[in-house]
Amino acid sequence: MSVTTFAAISIGSYEIELKIFEISPKTGIREIDRISHVIELGRDTYNKDKISFEMVDKLCGILYDFSYIMKGYKVKAYRACATSAIREAVNSKNVLDRVKVRTGLDIELLSNSEQRFISYKAFSMQDEIIEQAMNECTLLADIGSGSAQITLFNNGKLITTQNIRLGVLRVRELLARLAQNADKYRCILEEYIDNDLETFTKIFLEGYKVTNIVGTGENLSYIKLAGEDKKYVTKKEFAGIYDRIIGKSEDEIAQQLDIPQTHASLVTPGLMLFARLFAFTDAKRLWMPDVKLGDGLAVDYAQKSRLIKLKHNFNDDILSATRQIAERYQCNVPHTRFVEKAALGIFDAMKKLHGLGERERLILQLAAIMHDSGKFVSLMYPSEAGYDIIMASEIIGISHEERETVAKIIKYNTRDFDYRQMNLTQSKLTAMLRLANALDRSHKQKMSDLKISLEGDELIIATSTYEDITLEYGLFKEKTELFEEIYGVRPVLRQRKNTR
Repeated sequence: MSVTTFAAISIGSYEIELKIFEISPKTGIREIDRISHVIELGRDTYNKDKISFEMVDKLCGILYDFSYIMKGYKVKAYRACATSAIREAVNSKNVLDRVKVRTGLDIELLSNSEQRFISYKAFSMQDEIIEQAMNECTLLADIGSGSAQITLFNNGKLITTQNIRLGVLRVRELLARLAQNADKYRCILEEYIDNDLETFTKIFLEGYKVTNIVGTGENLSYIKLAGEDKKYVTKKEFAGIYDRIIGKSEDEIAQQLDIPQTHASLVTPGLMLFARLFAFTDAKRLWMPDVKLGDGLAVDYAQKSRLIKLKHNFNDDILSATRQIAERYQCNVPHTRFVEKAALGIFDAMKKLHGLGERERLILQLAAIMHDSGKFVSLMYPSEAGYDIIMASEIIGISHEERETVAKIIKYNTRDFDYRQMNLTQSKLTAMLRLANALDRSHKQKMSDLKISLEGDELIIATSTYEDITLEYGLFKEKTELFEEIYGVRPVLRQRKNTR
């Protein structure tokens, strides 16, 4: 049986962790070792906007030791990722370069949406929680050091996901200077958290009755809420635990929870976040699986290497979240559904010529879903507004670069095309969306039975509609120019039956 040894390094705002896994198609993913070091990179970033020379030197020393351990395990593959502390530092490029020179390790800087999606992949392996909690109305609160990602699921469907700057280390650093005693700190902390949660509740939770909260994150493993034989705690049980811990000193918390004192300062912000989530929702229980970014990196590697097959279709989550954003901006659903189907039909018919893969197909699909969003802001400049909406919206599961590609495709769907602003992939996808959009210029879906095929140097788009498609014919000819320039193929629109 072939077994792959994989290493996952996660560089957080408060802690760096190395996890070693054995992965095989037969036994799945098995953790065989874990090493972690506390290093408060976030303290530098959140207070000074950059990471000091001394802190980088310490970081390199830890990572050098990690690389030595990896050699001892004869690791076949690894992935090392950094999150908000390095991502938000103004000297992030210098930090990553020094790590590469000193340790030989390539560190990948994850966008927030990538980081949360990878963690979500690890969570999806928790079959019992998925079955019992996620098929109801559930909030997944991924609490990091720098921020919290709150995702709403309803009946197994991803409704929305929002990033809020309520990470436990960031909150601690912001508020520690304001409160001189425990009671005052607790009141200020509650007020600070409530400001964001109240807004989130009003905008995104209206009409939903949350019954479960699931807590994951880099800093939650030391908060022991449930026994080994219990997967969750009820709201009442949590309140009892909360009352026993909140207001205690760091020394008392460390002793009561049997954790290092260095971790104790993060317990109060973490518990308060869940207490306020209970206060703002009708949730009855809190689940807290021991899931971290490193686990997600292992799942992601195993999936992409085809060492395991996951039951869950993550593209469905990405599409579901995007459709919810489109609904928020009142996109014309029948029209966008038509354009989405037509764009994917064009993509599939042109497969031999465009050289793009499934990931690019998904990006095109997202652009089709959101292409009309800019009209919510401006009918005069919808393409520019659409670009801004996409760049300001977090779509979980796609990187910042992919989100920018979606935004550019939408921007140049209607405005004059500029090759200097677009790479080749963006140009190819934009040409497809333009063509698909032209087929429903009236927004009446006259051609619901499209048959699309590549025949020589022509892309035949055939319909048997009885509707008057004079408008679509006229605009179609205008929109084929870019497509012909890029692919060397002439789109041809054919109506198989005469109109009545």
